[in-house]
Amino acid sequence: MTDCCKRLSEPALARLKIGIFLLALWPLVKLIMRGYLDDLGANPIEKILRNTGFWTLTFLTLTMAVTPLRQLTQRVWLGRLRRMLGLFAFFYGVLHFSTYLILDQFFDWPNILNDISKRPYITVGFSALVLMIPLAVTSTDAMLKRLGGKRWRNLHRLVYLITAAGVFHFWWLVKKDISQPLIFAALLTISLTIRAVYVRKSRGKSAVH
Repeated sequence: MTDCCKRLSEPALARLKIGIFLLALWPLVKLIMRGYLDDLGANPIEKILRNTGFWTLTFLTLTMAVTPLRQLTQRVWLGRLRRMLGLFAFFYGVLHFSTYLILDQFFDWPNILNDISKRPYITVGFSALVLMIPLAVTSTDAMLKRLGGKRWRNLHRLVYLITAAGVFHFWWLVKKDISQPLIFAALLTISLTIRAVYVRKSRGKSAVH
């Protein structure tokens, strides 16, 4: 594969990022429009919860897929999209929890704490959101330099655990129709398998040299 296929010019990358940014906001815009038109169904709070939760897990899965895709295609510029995708995962995760906190529970902290401690899917989902906070806080170039590359990479490997927790959260929530959680689980498994293969190859090359 030629070098021009592996790289993308800065103007082209900037346009791509703008396009992804707008596409990533579209689910929220669509949800707001449906709310304005009173088209969220019989249980609008549940609709908002399901929608924001779905997009949180979608962006987590996309974030996980960046490195395997970059390794498979040798398109190094894909790595520069990971931060935006990860921040959108956190953004929708915050919206998801805020909907639960404000619209569903009305800041009823005793009931919220009871839910978190007694319902496994809420416990796992809340834990995943908490783990996303340090990743969002340290997503800047300045924090990368401050922490150092190795410490930063070790911290951001939490995304594996977070995505897995998101899949379990979704799986336990839906209970009967697990088709969508299965798709997310399959995509996560594929991403982790490709990563493991490339790590093994890299270690093999290092051992040879």
